[in-house]
Amino acid sequence: MNILDTIHTPQDVRVLNRSQLKELAKEIRQTLVNVTAINGGHLASNLGIVELTIALHRVFDSPRDRFIFDVSHQIYTHKLLTGRNDAKFRQIRMSGGYSGFSDPTESEHDAFVAGHAGTALSVALGFAYARDRIGSRKDSHIIAILGDGSLTCGMTLEALNNLVATTKRLIVVVNDNEFSIDKNVGAISVHLNKILISGLYRAVSNTTKKILGDGKFGKAVVRGIRRLKRAIKSIILPTSYFEYYGLRYFGPIDGHDISKLEEILEFCKFAKVPVLIHVKTIKGYGYEDAIHFPEKFHGIEPEQVCDAITSQPNTISYGEILGKEVTKLAQKDKTIIGVVAAMARGSGLSYLRDHCPDQYVDVGIAEEHAVTFSAALAKCGMRPVCAIYSTFLQRAFDQVLHDVCSQNLPVVFCLDRAGIALHDGMTHHGIFDLSYLRLIPNVVILQPKDVQEFVNALHSAFQWQCPVFIRYPKSCKQNVNLNTLGFSQHLPFGKSEKIIEGQRVCFLALGNMVDLANEICQKLKTFGIQGAIVNVIFVKPLDKEILRDIAENYELVVTLEDNVLAGGFGSAILEFYNDNGMKTNVLRYGWPDEFIKHSTSLDALRVKHGLSVANIVEKVLSTLNIHIS
Repeated sequence: MNILDTIHTPQDVRVLNRSQLKELAKEIRQTLVNVTAINGGHLASNLGIVELTIALHRVFDSPRDRFIFDVSHQIYTHKLLTGRNDAKFRQIRMSGGYSGFSDPTESEHDAFVAGHAGTALSVALGFAYARDRIGSRKDSHIIAILGDGSLTCGMTLEALNNLVATTKRLIVVVNDNEFSIDKNVGAISVHLNKILISGLYRAVSNTTKKILGDGKFGKAVVRGIRRLKRAIKSIILPTSYFEYYGLRYFGPIDGHDISKLEEILEFCKFAKVPVLIHVKTIKGYGYEDAIHFPEKFHGIEPEQVCDAITSQPNTISYGEILGKEVTKLAQKDKTIIGVVAAMARGSGLSYLRDHCPDQYVDVGIAEEHAVTFSAALAKCGMRPVCAIYSTFLQRAFDQVLHDVCSQNLPVVFCLDRAGIALHDGMTHHGIFDLSYLRLIPNVVILQPKDVQEFVNALHSAFQWQCPVFIRYPKSCKQNVNLNTLGFSQHLPFGKSEKIIEGQRVCFLALGNMVDLANEICQKLKTFGIQGAIVNVIFVKPLDKEILRDIAENYELVVTLEDNVLAGGFGSAILEFYNDNGMKTNVLRYGWPDEFIKHSTSLDALRVKHGLSVANIVEKVLSTLNIHIS
């Protein structure tokens, strides 16, 4: 029997000897590779944190001691060691399987929901503050596990600023692998690298220990020069950044040496001040391709062979199209600047980085800064393209409203992964942006139905002197030749496109929901109904002319959107008809007022939430008083 199969609780990890721990780490890595090869998932980051997770569970007592994983996409080993090494783990991120992120509904060992970077330290402070005031938990430990990329988040810095005023006991582990998704950028990354290369300090520190020893004289000397040591240390080794915030710094520690990790974690358990342990790991450790190409193995697709270097995806991404089209525009116009928040490859703007490096800026995991930085560029006459996933733009709502839109600045926002994200689940579904953007004055919001319309929309956006938000899913179903694809015509501002004329019922479909409208209309034909289809394109401003025409000529209007119904596109249609005194019968279809779980199949989610072809056809026929025999 494998050692991993004997682990049912964290207590089982604590009784293993050193050789067994090494074998356990090997078995965990093989399990991670096997499972993600079938289901997809965050492979490289999980491979890099295996030993650290084992050490944490050997030193601390979960769930009494709380582990707060930042982002939590690196939580797979934790799940395996906390009673979830079962069939549901083999279905992780799939229907009926475990979430790929922390989920307290799965296990008491998952302390908090997390899917976005920068949350762990604030959560940990909240837990520590509550612990310090609840007698039954005063001796428990709170451990925040951050990636080095998360140190660039404004929220993390805000929490650092409040740390010593909140608690005297907290353990912060910085897992430094030099990557978030792409390679980290900025001053903090440079600072950590300086620490790692400071062999001088390590040499001085080791020599001092040997000379002083553990005797009374040595201890007296240590006490006597403590202040001097800190001053010298700040010169030789730039750890003062963390100590400025009141954290006692330890490190760097080899993140793949369980013995050393246990030793430092055990020591820090008894610290009377907040501590930061700087752990150096290798992203993708134990899997050669993932080590050499960590950004490509950060997240792999379901049923993708674990050779992300040579395998070709079945579909092309909108990000790839964005990268090539923005590069074409940037080569002609030096005022066009691409801005990303640590998502160069995912957003597609790595292509711009490679071809026009002077017109590309990666600000790290700092979406709020990315938006306000873009606002300033626009204020100075430049034309920024700010590429951010829909789910991550939620973090910068105030900056969008206050810094961009209140001044009507012409920033082009490209919202990737708009709509259901399937395997990544509720923290990553981009199904709220229409609702939180539509309420803001000055904005233009549109969703193209296909890649050609997307290219046209992108080129058109630079003709409009206002904030523009283009939303789109990750992948397109079409067979697209990037070499021949190009701009064909500007989109008429605020205008929709009637694709199919019909009678009685008209479908107002947005973006990828045009395909669903076509399927519905094909089914309705079998009942003698030819439905009309309008490709809406613009959510704001709405095409008032076509909406009035539809109200006059159709008994029923059906809206289709890949967004929550609350405050979304369908709500905009209802508001328009109500405000204009039109008694139009409207059926709205979108996602319900709840957080949608991860799933293997979009069709399965649509069936579950009433968005299937069969369900919509049945409701349309019933509304039109057509009875199915």
